[in-house]
Amino acid sequence: MAGLSLLPACAADAGASTAAPLPLGLPARPFLTPLGALRLNTPAWGFGGFSGLHLAPDLTLTAISDLGRWWRAPLLLREGRLIGLGDVRHGPLRDAAGAVLRRGGQGDAESLVRLANGEWLVGFERRHRILRYRDLGGPGQPVELPPGLAEAPHNGGLEGLGLLRDGRLLALAEQLPGEAGPESRAAWLGTRQGPGIAWQPASYMPAPGLEPTDLAGLPDGGALVLERRFSLFGGFTARLAHLPAAMLRGPGPFLAETWLDLPPDAPAENWEGVAVARHGGRLLVALISDDNQSLLQETLLLLYAMA
Repeated sequence: MAGLSLLPACAADAGASTAAPLPLGLPARPFLTPLGALRLNTPAWGFGGFSGLHLAPDLTLTAISDLGRWWRAPLLLREGRLIGLGDVRHGPLRDAAGAVLRRGGQGDAESLVRLANGEWLVGFERRHRILRYRDLGGPGQPVELPPGLAEAPHNGGLEGLGLLRDGRLLALAEQLPGEAGPESRAAWLGTRQGPGIAWQPASYMPAPGLEPTDLAGLPDGGALVLERRFSLFGGFTARLAHLPAAMLRGPGPFLAETWLDLPPDAPAENWEGVAVARHGGRLLVALISDDNQSLLQETLLLLYAMA
């Protein structure tokens, strides 16, 4: 992967000290086959808060944290099953001048996508913006914001960025209403024009009471969208939903079909990252949760194969 050798990084030990296996049962719907789950030991790296996620065909997993950091590790499989992580590397995200982003409003990274040319786009909340990185350890250059994103709530901005098969970008806001009404959420389809992006407004319709938290493009031209809800008495619930390619040919509202319910198909947590990659003849789907730096929450990693 281009740029990986350029990353100034910290390494952590692989094995049980960083990840422990977690039981993962069969989902109720027949779309995904579980390959395993891990409970990640985030104190080993000094941070959690994972949001956006990317999975490469060589099984390199990359995540960004809402604490202004990037994180990377290879997934270890045995006989096709997830058993652990290889050496973990991580470091701070930086601004255009190369200065380390401060935690809080400056470093609240929430969405991640890798472009066909090897560059990365990282979306931020609180101070709504998108930065383009040649590598995640280097400086990040600002790119055009989708129209209207600056009006999103402080903590409800760009939660999802994905690359579609036709080269377009799909972006989703967490709490900004879309053009299809107050229950919809703002979405945009982006077309690369040189170093810039031309954004076309659209709308996404999440399940009632849920908000989009991430997305990943699929080889068939569609996408998987992760949605989440939190309530004081009900805790966290989420779903992973399939957005068909045909739906993305128009302005929406985009409607997705549920593939996973979390719970009961997987543990209840603050699910915020989804990624897709083809490996060994299978299409793999990874999900990660954000522990909010809370002793009451965990960072969990799930791996599925598309049935």
